[in-house]
Amino acid sequence: MVSAAKVSQFLEGINFPADKKQIIDYTRDNNAPQDVLNVLQQMPEGKYYSVAGVLESIGRAA
Repeated sequence: MVSAAKVSQFLEGINFPADKKQIIDYTRDNNAPQDVLNVLQQMPEGKYYSVAGVLESIGRAA
């Protein structure tokens, strides 16, 4: 399991709202490791409005 702090680190500076693809692309461009990308890919499609919303979503998907 990837920690919320680790995921948050790679989301730093992202502009919200953002959809799932934008979030994954941003973290990939931020050199996120594969474990972070994997957990983000499990999120439901949709629009996210904050880092907290992303973390809540991946917490439910886990």
